[in-house]
Amino acid sequence: MRAAVYLPDGGVGPGRLAEVELAAQIAGPAELALAEVTVCDERGGEPLHRPDLVYEPAAGGGPLAGAEAERQARAFGLTNAAYHAQRALRFAADLLGEPLPHLVVRVGAHSSPSRWGGGHYRLPGDVSPPEPYPVAPTGEVHLGGGRAFVPGTGAPYFNAPAHNAAIVYHEVGHHICRHTADFRANRLRPPDDQHSGKVALDEGTADFLTAVLLGTPDIYGWHRRHIPHWDPRRRRLDARWTMAFLRPRSSGHAHANGTIWASALWTARCRVLADDGDGERFDRMLLRALSGLGRPEGTVADEQDRRNRFSELLRELLAADAALAPTVRAAMADHGIHPEGGNAELRARMRGTSTPAVTT
Repeated sequence: MRAAVYLPDGGVGPGRLAEVELAAQIAGPAELALAEVTVCDERGGEPLHRPDLVYEPAAGGGPLAGAEAERQARAFGLTNAAYHAQRALRFAADLLGEPLPHLVVRVGAHSSPSRWGGGHYRLPGDVSPPEPYPVAPTGEVHLGGGRAFVPGTGAPYFNAPAHNAAIVYHEVGHHICRHTADFRANRLRPPDDQHSGKVALDEGTADFLTAVLLGTPDIYGWHRRHIPHWDPRRRRLDARWTMAFLRPRSSGHAHANGTIWASALWTARCRVLADDGDGERFDRMLLRALSGLGRPEGTVADEQDRRNRFSELLRELLAADAALAPTVRAAMADHGIHPEGGNAELRARMRGTSTPAVTT
């Protein structure tokens, strides 16, 4: 059916508003069903009140919007999240040669008692905050209903995560990682006691996949444009972040450390393209590497430790495509990532030898 969505345009903004064909069914007043994903709004009501899916973004809706504008914004969010989640899942399936397990996306999650403007990926098991409903065993993406307005955009736009393709792609990226690399070795855990925590390689891979799907390394430029390009919170992939900036385990942050891996992947992909290579071939190389890393070899503890090492995933990456391996290896080395050594060793080798200069 016809649907209004934001299409990535490579710029700093939500994208280009357009109408597309979306293979979806209206499964309820607040639920869309697609072959790859089910998207529902947890706040109730009847946002999907018409036979098509052509709704207005209504500047994200929010607490200052009227009732009809909020209804339009919620319906648009459902449609936009469904389109981008399906696109990311089909992208991965094409590269892997097989579909990923079905994904559930809940919009407006954790909106009570206070507003939440983020997103996360959840599996069954203990998490904080606790989930008010059973989580699907194959994984769920939860998107908040929004909490504030996007800064620095001129006309006010409420920061509704379902309107933001970058957030949707990033969280779906975790679903892709869970069913390939499985960084937390959840295949070795009981189905109802999964680990939803993320490691740096998980966060970095999700950011890189987001950049590929958006067509820009400035993946969070729309809602973080007020943050300088050189600030790690901006998470720009075209900055030369190296292992010298890795934070030790005791004070590390998965997102900041993941930006190192994402930045290195972006450099490697750009080098492949500069050598008249195929970006899709590099993307397939990465997905094969993730699947290779996810093959279990030991206990949960051993596997978690192995799959957290940058060098381990790099070795899988180099083995996934011998023709691209020399270019990729050289690009990774520029970021201090080598196919041997633990994370602390790579950090020690690189520390004090570079600064995060933005590259062109």
